[in-house]
Amino acid sequence: MSKKIAVIGSGASGLAAIKCCLDEKLEPVCFERTDNIGGLWRYTEEVRDGQSCVMRSTVINTSKEMMCYSDYPIPKEYPIYMHNTQVWEYFKQYANEFNLRKYIRFETKVVSVKRSADFDDTGRWDIKVKDLNTGETQDLVFDGVLVCTGHHAVKNEPVFSGMDEFEGKIVHSHDYRDFHGYEDKRVVVVGIGNSGGDATVELSRIASQVFLSTRRGSWIMNRVSDNGLPGDMNLFNRLAVLMLQKLPLSIINGLITGILNKRFDHAAYSIKPEHPPFAQHPTVNDDLPNRIICGSVKIKTDIKRLTKNGVEFIDGTKEDNIDAIITATGYKFGFPFLEKSVIDVKDNRVELFKYMFPPDLKKQTIAIIGCIQPLGAIMPISELQCRLATRVFKGDVQLPSKDDMWKDVRDKEIRMMQRYVQSTRHTIQVDYCEFMDELADLNGCRIDFKRLLKSDPKLALTCYLGPVTPYQYRLFGPGKWPKAKEAINTAWERTFYPLKTRPVKAENKFSLLFYVMLAVAVLLLAYIFL
Repeated sequence: MSKKIAVIGSGASGLAAIKCCLDEKLEPVCFERTDNIGGLWRYTEEVRDGQSCVMRSTVINTSKEMMCYSDYPIPKEYPIYMHNTQVWEYFKQYANEFNLRKYIRFETKVVSVKRSADFDDTGRWDIKVKDLNTGETQDLVFDGVLVCTGHHAVKNEPVFSGMDEFEGKIVHSHDYRDFHGYEDKRVVVVGIGNSGGDATVELSRIASQVFLSTRRGSWIMNRVSDNGLPGDMNLFNRLAVLMLQKLPLSIINGLITGILNKRFDHAAYSIKPEHPPFAQHPTVNDDLPNRIICGSVKIKTDIKRLTKNGVEFIDGTKEDNIDAIITATGYKFGFPFLEKSVIDVKDNRVELFKYMFPPDLKKQTIAIIGCIQPLGAIMPISELQCRLATRVFKGDVQLPSKDDMWKDVRDKEIRMMQRYVQSTRHTIQVDYCEFMDELADLNGCRIDFKRLLKSDPKLALTCYLGPVTPYQYRLFGPGKWPKAKEAINTAWERTFYPLKTRPVKAENKFSLLFYVMLAVAVLLLAYIFL
């Protein structure tokens, strides 16, 4: 009899979890407290406590070829960077294609997840769920649990001196949907992460003035990279990863600083942080410099205190007649339904092997999925975590020893402390390519470049020099997908398809430099893998 697996949440990670269970002949039962799939990518007008939601205008920061599930490419007709409605549409297509909805119990809340009395022998879990329509509760037993609730639920709300005195509106970005009600207002946005940047840009087009308050500043990255290429497809390739591994971080930071300042001087725009680019999760925003240069956005320091109708900043400057403050100050994540002896989150810090498995459990039958903040897309990482977890649950993959898992946890903590500025924002950071390879190593589906270079050198070069698309993790090992090679080779074709709305004569993109680089890459691959 197949093992019964509880999946908590039907967002981007939960959908992948259901499918991976089915792929491994496990029996999934998904509990979703809302009435539909999609998680935060399902836009709703109403604000729901504990349920994050994108803004009406949100466009995803990762390109479609880098964010799709590894055996289900996003339709070529979709734009390179999709509006949130198209992201949700893709999730619905994925769910329909693999018939996932029938495994989901909607409007059902998970009340508690506890180890069964015989856990050390069976690895089973006692789960209490509540039907949100009838109020009835039910006690169930499962052989494994995949927690897919994400880390954008509980608002991290700052406290400012003078908040009780301030007569304007204070709203967390969690509760901000669109610009309506802010026309011709003077607005302060607190926080320069992606949500804060997006809200700032949107409001700057209709408000009389927007002030963006930031404690540290930020390096601003673009969706549109050199030659109009998607930024992540340009950056995330194995040659770049090799350079990051071999070159000192100081040199890498210097190179990236020069590239980012080439578009606009971050110091001249009052947005430059004291730390280098790789010491903070980047802000992706193509429009912010344009809004600053035309004066509709003014950069300010951190807030010192609020007055009756204004804001005083820590540099001593003041702005009066402020109508609203939007705090884009992130979230606190945790798992309140799960017994703390299994996983206890403090100040957004969680001690899990590969950000998934509690090292001390005698039976590895629970995994946290998607509790990561990647430099890159989260969907393919969540999917690969699900592929690994389901095979661990089956017994096909054995995790390292308890001591080795703890060593990996501590090593990651040390590297994070050495690289990033200290912040609750930088506790679950991972690099897209490197972390995907770590998961693939455990699961046995990492590319065997030595073998691939001998059997298909063109594909090997494409995988090494081109973007690390999710399909690469379907070429080898368990979960191998027959169409992976075709998907890899046609990724750029699908990328640019939606732009071909007017016939133009294409330029010759190849040059002598390209062929020199190709020759060097071939020699490098041969040296490394042969």
